[in-house]
Amino acid sequence: MFKSILLAVDGSEHSKRATQMAAALAQIMRSDLWIVSAFEPIPAYLGEPLWQQALAKSMNVADQAAAEALAMIGRIPGEVKTEVVEGPAAEAILKVAESRKPDLIVMGSRGLSRLAGLLLGSQSQKVVQHATCPVLIVR
Repeated sequence: MFKSILLAVDGSEHSKRATQMAAALAQIMRSDLWIVSAFEPIPAYLGEPLWQQALAKSMNVADQAAAEALAMIGRIPGEVKTEVVEGPAAEAILKVAESRKPDLIVMGSRGLSRLAGLLLGSQSQKVVQHATCPVLIVR
């Protein structure tokens, strides 16, 4: 049913539960799994060397979230790939989904940035509203 699953991760507890769910689904359905981790764009006004340091730190956090999810998944019958992308979480997830065409998107209901979620709206809600495939939100 789901030949390809896109898993959005950020290292939060909800993301870890989503990883467990995506791994179980991929195991049962023999799906390929695409792990996506996004990091917010760094404002250019920081200037050098602060901009470069902030970019490296943000990329490292996103890389770490993807690596942690990969380690949690272990072996599954399908292929597993990771991608770290720059951009607001919902937009980045939707952009990857548009190009990779997954059959399902799996993500946590809350991410690391709870205050931003209250001020700007839920990232998971944005994905649900705009995705062209089913979305599984894990609590």
